[in-house]
Amino acid sequence: MSRTGKLPVPIPDKVKVSVEQTTVTVEGPKGKMSNTFAPAVKITVGDEGVAVLPSDTSRFAGAMQGTTRSIISNMVKGVVDGFSKDLQINGVGFRASVNGNILDLSVGYSHPIRYEIPEGVLVTVAENTKLKVQGIDKQKVGAVAADIKRYYPPEPYKGKGIHIVGEHIVRKEGKTVS
Repeated sequence: MSRTGKLPVPIPDKVKVSVEQTTVTVEGPKGKMSNTFAPAVKITVGDEGVAVLPSDTSRFAGAMQGTTRSIISNMVKGVVDGFSKDLQINGVGFRASVNGNILDLSVGYSHPIRYEIPEGVLVTVAENTKLKVQGIDKQKVGAVAADIKRYYPPEPYKGKGIHIVGEHIVRKEGKTVS
């Protein structure tokens, strides 16, 4: 049984949570989110917060208890504070710009890369090389940041490419003349 899953998710004053069978809807100052979970868990809203309990003693139900509790916690945090990821573009002549809901990347290819920004995610560019991906859904924000990084991952010798700020890049030593 999950230790994390046993703890109730605290609900701030400005957040409203409603549960219908296995669908949880969270509404707060930044927006509204809804998610449907596996029937292996029972979700209830009480005085302490949102409680997640396994519906039976199976291993799957125990695993889903912790997962469901974590996702609900992220939903509550997302509608209150939101999530963001910062990306950095390194390389001579590498730059980015946003036009409407299209992100234009110039990262050394013969053609510009156009990435359509999904609904519910905001991408801003500062100084042509610093990107900020923001939204209320943690999974969407992380997926968009990973998609953008995938166009030109950082290479290990010079470090050119797109990387998420705070992530460790394994660097290699170049060839030496003996």
